[in-house]
Amino acid sequence: MDRLADRNAASSSQGRLYPPIEPFDRRMIARDNGHHIHVEQCGNPDGRPVVVLHGGPGGGTSPVMRRFFDPAHWRVVLFDQRGCGRSTPQASVVANTTAHLISDIDAIRQALELPPAVLFGGSWGATLALAYAQTRPEAVSALVLRGVFLGRQSELDWFYGGGAGRFWPDLWERFVAPIPADERGDLIAAYHRRLFCGDHATETRHAIPWLAWENALAGVDTPTNSHIPPSYARAFARLENHYFAHQCFLDPEQLLRDRHRIEHLPAVIVQGRYDMVCPPQSAWELARGWPGAELRMVPASGHALTEPRIAAELVRVMDAMATAG
Repeated sequence: MDRLADRNAASSSQGRLYPPIEPFDRRMIARDNGHHIHVEQCGNPDGRPVVVLHGGPGGGTSPVMRRFFDPAHWRVVLFDQRGCGRSTPQASVVANTTAHLISDIDAIRQALELPPAVLFGGSWGATLALAYAQTRPEAVSALVLRGVFLGRQSELDWFYGGGAGRFWPDLWERFVAPIPADERGDLIAAYHRRLFCGDHATETRHAIPWLAWENALAGVDTPTNSHIPPSYARAFARLENHYFAHQCFLDPEQLLRDRHRIEHLPAVIVQGRYDMVCPPQSAWELARGWPGAELRMVPASGHALTEPRIAAELVRVMDAMATAG
């Protein structure tokens, strides 16, 4: 669950993004079942490692994600998850589960010979960061999370069951319009039947409203409708729906249940006060009782990584972490 839009920024002195930067390393890592994972590194090759986990599921990385980190200090590792972005095969859900993604992160760590790293993830990226850290706590030095999504049915019900639609009834009406009235009791299942029907045109036609619903609610100010490339929409919608139809391949309440495995780690949670995609309740529950966690509730902000106050706070967090060593 994530939308990303680039913005211009210059200096980090006031929490602004760092200038654009090109990777010093790009590679494809071969995995099981024909998957190849696109990985890139930028910043300082000898710096403290930070692994960036993009949202979705299905989103992919973007050049703007490199710009939250001081390139003199951080060794920034970004990768496109299975089926996403430049990883291949595109939009494939074969052997594509949370456990597979955890295994891919391990493979990346081994290929790059990474010491314990900071995990930086928002939305679904926060979900994956928590799942990985709870599986491999020895491989993690800290977590920086944004727009927390815990992969729970209650969160999916909020977004796809009409809760968020009460605030945006006009946009909700557009989202449910392609689905017959007698199937609207379970919109994830209804869209799943169409996104995986085997007809490319039908899948793409239903992917666009799926993605448009999420994009429209990502920011505090509803954006004007923008063109969504059909191939991107299909890949994103299929992967996201695949995960949501399977409860993100997590046990109920798993990430809260297993939090004790990572409570020795420091964590900073940046949460938009008016996040309509991932409401603050989940961030609050995650932080409550975690001694090393700091919850920063950002006023007048929603869900998107590049909302000005959200972006500024994330840069400040990473700069402070760099200064602290």
